[in-house]
Amino acid sequence: RWVLNLQCKGSRNFMSALRRAVEVDFKDKDKHKSQGLYILTTGIPDQETHTLTGYVAEACRGFDLQLHVCLFSVTEDISSNGIMPARYANPTETASAFKEIVQAANGRFHWFGEAGIFESDDITIIVSEMEKAKNYSQKCALLVESLKQRS
Repeated sequence: RWVLNLQCKGSRNFMSALRRAVEVDFKDKDKHKSQGLYILTTGIPDQETHTLTGYVAEACRGFDLQLHVCLFSVTEDISSNGIMPARYANPTETASAFKEIVQAANGRFHWFGEAGIFESDDITIIVSEMEKAKNYSQKCALLVESLKQRS
């Protein structure tokens, strides 16, 4: 169920947008089995990471809510209107902050840019499953070969 589009109107006031989504728009949470929030962003929130992590952990504990973040790294640090954000971090620091926030919400983190995908929890899980399948297949092949040699 797509509920809303929260825009921070030129800022990265993550806390304000998150509060609105959790405290106002999800007030009918009992009517829904599960809900998720997808944050699409280009930079670090205005608030400190530990503050957001604490709030997210508490908000998600109250009901089945997962917070997922899609971070798009842009090449320019200044927005198109030339205004610097209230808080600045390089792309690696920004990704680290959002990973911490997402972990507190049992969500998933995806980081991409013009060059492609830098990191994605979904892709990491898929690659891990493929590695397990490959290892299992190799063990099965060894077992079959062993049985052939015995007979």
